[in-house]
Amino acid sequence: MAKYILKRLLLLIPVVLCVALLIFVIMSFTPGDPAVIILGENATLEQVANLHEKLGLDDPLPVRFFNYIKGIVTRFDFGTSYTNGREVKQEILQRFGFTLKIASFSMVFSLGIGIPLGIVAALNRNSWKDNLSMTVALFGISMPTFWFGLMLSIIFALKLRWLPPSGVGSIKNYIMPCLAVSMPGIAGMARQTRSSMLEVIRADYITTARAKGQTERVITYRHALRNALIPVVTQAGAIFGLLMCGTLVAETVFTIPGLGTYMVTAIKSRDYPAIQGAVIMVSIAFSIVMLLVDLLYAAVDPRIRAQFSNGG
Repeated sequence: MAKYILKRLLLLIPVVLCVALLIFVIMSFTPGDPAVIILGENATLEQVANLHEKLGLDDPLPVRFFNYIKGIVTRFDFGTSYTNGREVKQEILQRFGFTLKIASFSMVFSLGIGIPLGIVAALNRNSWKDNLSMTVALFGISMPTFWFGLMLSIIFALKLRWLPPSGVGSIKNYIMPCLAVSMPGIAGMARQTRSSMLEVIRADYITTARAKGQTERVITYRHALRNALIPVVTQAGAIFGLLMCGTLVAETVFTIPGLGTYMVTAIKSRDYPAIQGAVIMVSIAFSIVMLLVDLLYAAVDPRIRAQFSNGG
């Protein structure tokens, strides 16, 4: 298993490099001179030229990209912000915790609500429970995160005054953002779980278990659900990426000082190092989550566990 984990970790390197190259090229061809952004519109040509030389902006694109990656690998250095002169690394580390916390809580909501909804829908196919579960799923997948977040804020913060409208002071501050972000995840989990459960409960071994006199509870949770979770785990990795994107949006709605707010501010001010660093950090986090999802297969699929034992 250690060999498999090492191989997957090595595969993360070209993925992150491709993301870094893509965002670096996009930022390089974005209109606007970084030196003018830093010095201001009243800077002289000589000042702009000197700053170009200091930042290495006159170097060819491959050289600048190599130096950028070298700084990340050797010093974990994402550059310096154009707007406030602070290290992008420090800004990201201060804010990433808020983003990861919202995404993680939203994933818990997605799994904790979506999977039971899918199970109930599958076990009560074509009944009112099935229709209600799928209506909730359709509702969740259809709503934009920012709109649902605003509706939650209007109802629970402005009208009822049950929850704070913004900030990160207590656990109450995370309820509305996590609920807004998790709705697409709940919908995806419910639909995938229902589909998988319907396929599994029609299998021959489920019929055999019933013929042996096992209870429906044992059949559902010991036999059906365990096998139905294999495609659900696959879906969970993709949904976490969706939740990360939703988190970046929700942070701006609820004024949470995470990477989303940082990226929006950086885009408005054309702070290229901040944008690049934040995107790369999000891609690294998503890649690590996909690795963890692969490892979860061993917990639900004995065949993959056997591959790990054989050094696969």
